Amino acid sequence: MRRNPKDFEATHRRLSRRAVVLGGAQLAMVGALAFRMRHMQIEQADQFRLLAEENRINVRLIPPKRGEIYDRFGRVIAQNSPSYRIIIVREDAGDVDQVIGRVGRLITLDPKETERALAEMRRSPPFLPVTLADQVSWEDISRIAVNAPALPGITPEVGLTRFYPRGGDFAHVVGYVGPVSDYDLSQLQDPEPVLRIPRFQIGKVGVEAREEQLLRGQAGAKRVEVNAAGRVMRELSRREGEPGADLQLTIDANLQGYVQARLGNESAAAVVMDCRTGDLRAIVSSPTYDPNLFVRGISVGDYRALTEHDHRPLANKTVQGIYPPGSTYKMMTALAALEEGIIGPEDTVWCPGHLEVAGRRFHCWKRGGHGHVNLQNSLKQSCDVYYYDLAIKVGIDRISAMARRFGIGLRHDLPMSAIAEGLAPTRDWKFATYGQKWLIGDTANSSIGQGYVLASPLQLALMTARIASGRAVVPRLVRSVNGVERSGDPGEDMGLDPRNLHHIRQAMFAVSNDRRGTAYGSRIIEDHHRMASKTGTSQVRNITAAERAAGIINNADLPWNRRDHALFVNYAPFDNPRYAVSVVVEHGGGGSAVAAPIARDITLQALYEGTPPLSAYPAKDRAEVQARQERLYRERPDIRTDGRNRA
Repeated sequence: MRRNPKDFEATHRRLSRRAVVLGGAQLAMVGALAFRMRHMQIEQADQFRLLAEENRINVRLIPPKRGEIYDRFGRVIAQNSPSYRIIIVREDAGDVDQVIGRVGRLITLDPKETERALAEMRRSPPFLPVTLADQVSWEDISRIAVNAPALPGITPEVGLTRFYPRGGDFAHVVGYVGPVSDYDLSQLQDPEPVLRIPRFQIGKVGVEAREEQLLRGQAGAKRVEVNAAGRVMRELSRREGEPGADLQLTIDANLQGYVQARLGNESAAAVVMDCRTGDLRAIVSSPTYDPNLFVRGISVGDYRALTEHDHRPLANKTVQGIYPPGSTYKMMTALAALEEGIIGPEDTVWCPGHLEVAGRRFHCWKRGGHGHVNLQNSLKQSCDVYYYDLAIKVGIDRISAMARRFGIGLRHDLPMSAIAEGLAPTRDWKFATYGQKWLIGDTANSSIGQGYVLASPLQLALMTARIASGRAVVPRLVRSVNGVERSGDPGEDMGLDPRNLHHIRQAMFAVSNDRRGTAYGSRIIEDHHRMASKTGTSQVRNITAAERAAGIINNADLPWNRRDHALFVNYAPFDNPRYAVSVVVEHGGGGSAVAAPIARDITLQALYEGTPPLSAYPAKDRAEVQARQERLYRERPDIRTDGRNRA
């Protein structure tokens, strides 16, 4: 059937419109694509070029060199030492077990380290290097290098690791470093990328931890070319990082070593402080441990031996340990009374051997009593009744306020770990802590450094330094950073009546230099080095009425952990104070018998900047002192110095 020409024209018009629409749509799409291609190729070219470059070039961090730590005379305390290790790359090694077997025939491999390396290889990409052996000797590295053609995938490398040449002498002060752990990262809100470098070391305790930001430095970076699988092909450029800052401490390493040796195996602590500047010349906790054990990860056996030791070698007793200060606290009670005008230096108290307080009998250490005693005799003979009576008149709040002025009950800002605050108790403190009222018996106990009163060896040394100088000296541990000295704080005048301080100093002088003084047996007889001091003995158990009636059990007959703590504080020379010393011997017994001889030896070692002459000791002690010195120097020849050659 022949179509009508009009129908044909209509159909042609419809097809033409569709073609135009379709062509227009195609043209629009091509135009959009062209515009997008122009936008991407021209306007966004730099962005895509950067993305392409990042696919080809990686930026990798270079660990910074950690700052080193020195003593006040420039002796190295913490240093960076070369550490040789052997690296294996799984994809280059081929048969890993066979290659490791060849390495094992050349050097000794730790089976546990080998297992660890194999486990790490199984969970890592085949092209990533894994440490097979760490801290190997130069001889082992040489054997591996010579046999390199037969050891595919094996590479010897050298890096830096921390080393503490003084061993345990500074373990509680400087601390140690160790690899970054998941726990370390969890404690940081935004960890720096450098902390994710495998086996990167950071400070864990002590100065290493507290001054981490200074010691760590800034990481460098290198640009390396990698292929599509991420394997490094070559290094394109390198930017070295900034090394960490070097720190110089106020401590004299030789004196520190001597104090450590002198404390021996005692569970004890000793602090030597410069009375004029607050510089810590020695701060020692005993027993100690070797911090080098922790640098690469301590073994389970070694760690258990430290944690299960009854003398707690991991604890820093100088700042972390807090003890009832015993009779060393009596100067605080006396100063509070003198400043309030409640008692004069010649006023006396009758001591019959006890004092009745609120229906309870508080005993003096001397069962028969001391009779009439004034301020000087009360300190010289350490009469307890005098201070019971004094404290009841003064009140606990005034005594504690005085103690805080001298540094007790405060946390001092030093770059050390777990610094304890101690306690100078008040009425409000007891109610807030226990919900109980303060009792008059609490005041009597506190007056002689028992009851709730707690102080660290650092605080006792600071208290003594402030008594000696009359100034609020501030303890200082870091002397300089990168050779720039940190300003010390000699402290302002204590604002006390100079006459009252004079009376306390004279009484402390009598403790060591009067025949009836409790520390007369441990005196210094060189006139220009004589010391002022105070003995202390703090109870760790209650003595019952039945035991008093039957006779108090001697410390030597008690288990070690039931014996009294022995304490001693002193400063010297008396007429020109240079050093303040505190010694605490846990469960040592009496302060005059145990702590005082140790403190005297330490004081003389500090004053003479080395071995003191035997003429500084009483004649009766010289043979014993000489034998002890010879024994210490045989065991620790590195601590022997005559003061003219401190290095």
